Amino acid sequence: MADTKREIERKYEGPAAEGGVDMPDLTGVPGVAGVVDKGVAELDATYYDTPDQRLAAASLTLRRRTGGDDAGWHLKLPVSEGVRDEIQAPLSDTVPRAIAGLVRSRVRDAELVPLVRLRSARDIRHLVDDSGALLAEVSLDRVRADRLGGGEGTATWTEIEVELADDGDPAFLDKVEKKLRKAGLSRSAASSKLAKALDTTGKRAKKPAPRKDPVTAGDHVLGYLRAQYDAIVELDPAVRRDLPDSVHSMRVATRRMRSTFRSYGKILDRAVTDPIGDELKWLAGELGVDRDREVLTERLTESLGQLPRTLLSGPVRTRLRTWTHARRGGSRRRLIAVLDGKRYLALLTALDALVTDPPLLKAAGGDPAKVIAKAVRKDFGKVSDLVEQALDRPPGADRDNAMHDARKKAKRTRYAAEAAAPALGGPAAGLVKSMKSLQGLLGDHQDSVMTREALRELAALAHAARESSFTYGVLHGREEQRAAAAEAALPGAWVGLAAPTGPGYSGPRRTPPRGRGGGPPPALG
Repeated sequence: MADTKREIERKYEGPAAEGGVDMPDLTGVPGVAGVVDKGVAELDATYYDTPDQRLAAASLTLRRRTGGDDAGWHLKLPVSEGVRDEIQAPLSDTVPRAIAGLVRSRVRDAELVPLVRLRSARDIRHLVDDSGALLAEVSLDRVRADRLGGGEGTATWTEIEVELADDGDPAFLDKVEKKLRKAGLSRSAASSKLAKALDTTGKRAKKPAPRKDPVTAGDHVLGYLRAQYDAIVELDPAVRRDLPDSVHSMRVATRRMRSTFRSYGKILDRAVTDPIGDELKWLAGELGVDRDREVLTERLTESLGQLPRTLLSGPVRTRLRTWTHARRGGSRRRLIAVLDGKRYLALLTALDALVTDPPLLKAAGGDPAKVIAKAVRKDFGKVSDLVEQALDRPPGADRDNAMHDARKKAKRTRYAAEAAAPALGGPAAGLVKSMKSLQGLLGDHQDSVMTREALRELAALAHAARESSFTYGVLHGREEQRAAAAEAALPGAWVGLAAPTGPGYSGPRRTPPRGRGGGPPPALG
């Protein structure tokens, strides 16, 4: 079992020429009523990483520590500067499964080996307020680092660490820092003890070279793909921890990558990207096993809450809960099994190879104002055709399907424009906004279609159980009205979408395609 603690801390060091650091007097820090001496703790920590230091490269630290009041395994995941989530698990001889899973997207099939041993004599002070409540813990650490892998060096240093109390105000750390600076201390150059140990005891894995500013069409597309790949890898621990919106965000990243493969098939060889796209579609499906059901349940629950009591007949809420739980196809355990499986790890390896050694075609070396713009215009044209087809159909299943197809194409065009925005600027950004608006309208229509299907199923179940189906009929009628409103709004919304401009473009034209849509394919290049 692993526990999580949000850690907000800062580290300080003295002038290099002076060597040692002493604990300054902190009684004058505003808000501090007392400084409590908690004694000296002897800490012994072994840090683990892959031989090529994949965790260190991602600013992750994994250690096994004895001594102190929190002996055990600790995994620290960066949140922002000076803020990390510390995952703690009981002491054991091997890396606990719960923690090993959280680094699997980085480690994959590599072995975790001891890298550095840090032994610290920690002199601890508690800063408390006038009620005795803890404000922050300040420690003076005398550290000895011994390299266990990738070198044989040894280093010693002294530093001061200030860790904010749980739920404390981060502004308090500024007050402590002001006092420390007056004592001649400054923020540590190293982000962590491990980082300093790696720098001073032997070889540290080279960080990836800074990415050059994109020049070619291929540079821009690859930059977008790398961002999605990084998102998938970085979101993996969050999905395993069931953090809010993590599953949805990872699913979106997979869709963005897959859509980019299709939109920019003239830049990246689809003989290589199509099989990877198929695996991304599989992963998106696994991530979204229960998502559609959750969306429908939220929509129905909200609709029920808006109905007056006189229109509620029978155990509708109970029936909805039973229906929701009975149809859930996924579970936390199932999703974790997917993320631990060979197929997912093979996909990560394939994506790594793709962004490292991309299968670029000749057009990748071209001018982005031409190559990328042409791809975006092509996607925009397809959206235009699909919207027109939807508008030409009478209300019914055919129109519903056409609007759903237009929604999917609008999403793809939006992602293509996102990738194009760094190269094409405002015109592409405008198209992103337009497609997001169109996608929202068409998405609400599709949600209504799916909700009506669910209501028919719920009504049938209620009828079979000899329950009233009246309320389901009321809700069905309201959903018909919502769908009709979306259909009625589509022509006006589509005509109102701005056709983005670009180099050589004389100005916005609002003439709908063949008299119906929201402007000609955008002149982006």
